[in-house]
Formats: sequence, C-alpha cells, structure tokens
Amino acid sequence: MNTQEQRLQDRGIRFLVVAASLIVVVAGLRQAGPLVLPFLSAVFLAVISMPFMSWLQRRHVPTPLAVVFTVSAAAGVVSALGVVVGRSVGEFAQVVSDSEYNERFEAQASRIREWASEFSLPFADWTPLDYVNPEAVVNLLGGTLGAVAGLLQDAFMVLLAVIFILVEAAGFRAKLRVAFGERGVTLERLSQMILQIQKYLAVKTVVSLATGTLACVWVWVLGVDFPLMWGLVAFMFNYIPNIGSIFAAIGPVLFAVVQFDLGRAIFVAAGYIAINVAFANIVEPALLGRRLGLSVLVVFLSLLFWGWVWGPMGMLLAVPITMTLKIAFENTDELRWIAVLLDANPANAATPDGVIVSNSSVETSVPTDVRSGQTEPSHTSAG
Repeated sequence: MNTQEQRLQDRGIRFLVVAASLIVVVAGLRQAGPLVLPFLSAVFLAVISMPFMSWLQRRHVPTPLAVVFTVSAAAGVVSALGVVVGRSVGEFAQVVSDSEYNERFEAQASRIREWASEFSLPFADWTPLDYVNPEAVVNLLGGTLGAVAGLLQDAFMVLLAVIFILVEAAGFRAKLRVAFGERGVTLERLSQMILQIQKYLAVKTVVSLATGTLACVWVWVLGVDFPLMWGLVAFMFNYIPNIGSIFAAIGPVLFAVVQFDLGRAIFVAAGYIAINVAFANIVEPALLGRRLGLSVLVVFLSLLFWGWVWGPMGMLLAVPITMTLKIAFENTDELRWIAVLLDANPANAATPDGVIVSNSSVETSVPTDVRSGQTEPSHTSAG
C-alpha cells in the first residue's frame, strides 16, 4: 500500500470514527434532555445576568452581594414569567377545547369566500379548515408554552446553578491564565469568544423583550384575546431570526379573524411586520453588527435538528446554541471554515482574527473580576 492509499484509508477511518461519535453524542443529548435543558437555561440566564452583576461591581458592591442581588433579580423575573405562562396555558387550554372558535373561524371564512366570489377570485371555493386547522396551530403554541412551564418547575435548580456559574465567573480569567500560561493569543481568543457570545445573548434578549412588549401592546390595542400570551410568544420566537416572527404572528392573526374580521387580522399582521422589520433590520444590526448572522437554511435546519432532539424547548434554544457554536468555530483557525458555511454572508466569518467586537464595546458586560483576572482577597473564601 503506497502513501496515497494509506492517507485515503486514514481519512476514511477518521470520518467513520467522527460520524459514529456524533451519533453517540446526539443520542446521549436526546436522552439527557431533562438534565441538559435546565443546565443550558441556567447558563443562558447567567450570561444575560452578568451585565447587571458587573454594574453592581463597578459601584464597589462586593462580589458575594452582587451575586445575591443578581440572582434575586433573576428569580423575580423567572417568577413573573412563571405566573404569566401558568395563567396563559390554563386559559389557552380552555379556549382550544371550545369548538366555538372553529365554528366562528369557518363563519369568517365563508364571508371571505362570498366576497371572493363576487370578484371571481381564484380562491372563492377555498375551505381554510381543509388546509389550516386553527386548533392545531394553537395546540403548537400551547405545547411550546407548556414546555416553558415545565422548565420553570425546575426553577430552584436553575437558580442554584446560576449562583455557582456567577461565582465561578469571577475567577474564570485567572483559571484561563493558569490553563494556557503565557499563550496570550489563545487566551485573548477565548476571551473574545466569551465576550461575543455574551453580547449576542444579552442584546438578543433585550431586543426580544422589546419586541414582545410592543406586540403585546399592539394586540391589546386591537382588542385581541390573550395579549400577554401573544407578547410572550413574540418574545420567545424572536430568538429565531427570519421565520420566528412568522410563527409568532400566526396565533394572534387567527384569533383576530375569529373575534372580528379579516380587516382586523390585517391590522394585526401589519403591526407584527412593522415591529419585526424595525428590530431585525435597524435595531439589531446597529447593536450587534451584521456579522452576527446565520443563513436562513442554517436557521431552518437547526430548528429541525434541535426540535427533534429536545422538542419545543429545543426549537427555542436552537438559534442561540447554533450561534454560540458559530462564534466558537469563528475563533478557531482549524474550524473557521464551518463558520463560513453557517454565516449568511461568508465574508463576515472569513476574517483571520475572527474578532467581531472589540473589548471596549463589550467591556461593561463582563464582571469586573473577570476583566482583571483577579478576585478580591476578602471574597476568596466566599467563592
């Protein structure tokens, strides 16, 4: 066997080993969902809580107290979210079980058909219930909210994990220095990767919160039922770029048709379009830059994959997980080609240094002790 044949054989064996390993890992993730999902939620909550903790530290609040205040604020948010989700799921379940909504939907569809027949439009004979089942749509949204409610039942374990993560974050940079020694490039690359992930999640959460709030107010102004729930759905689905806003608008548009008429539904849809176009094309690019993007195909495939692995919660976490992996690949020379394939604009991910944001632009989002690489002597025993 010559050298070329040996090389090809080695590549084939390596490919089979990697493929088998991926299958084992995916199967393990699917089975370990009840354990992994609360941990991922804790990491997510800790990352978006770090700016508040850093703000407290810059005002000379001791690290242990900063952690307590941060976790208390996070617990308040989680509790409020739990109340909203619990009430929404209960009321929504009653509505879904009521056949009156289907009858009212068909009545509105009959009016649309009559109007279409007057103008000889091609969809004059269209029967929407043959193609769109409102009960199935609201069941999908209800299942997503139910998954969130189930996750909130593990709130104590999630908050406990958040405490440990925030405490560990104080000395994380010092640990990196010990682990990588004087390899400044590697340390800087890891620091940049962490900062990029943190900035993406924090900004995306703030933008999603604003999107959900505006959607809630708009639906409430138009008189559609369950404005709080539609705002919550808009908040969650805003983590899914491009197609998330479409899913978020389906529910309130259908309810507007059932409650009122097609004209009110068009107003609801127009409001959702205006809100999402403004945030997706103006606000987010201004805060994140156009480099933090994924192609539409990657978003769709990630939704399918993580939804298959973890169900509705997997779909909600799909894009944050995929974006985190993309940032990690972008900061690794050997794997940058994967980031290029994932990016909506390949030129963005091809930058040699893989740096998306500067230290100055995200410095305020990192705990003081992480930036300095040191912990205060009086707090060491508390960690």
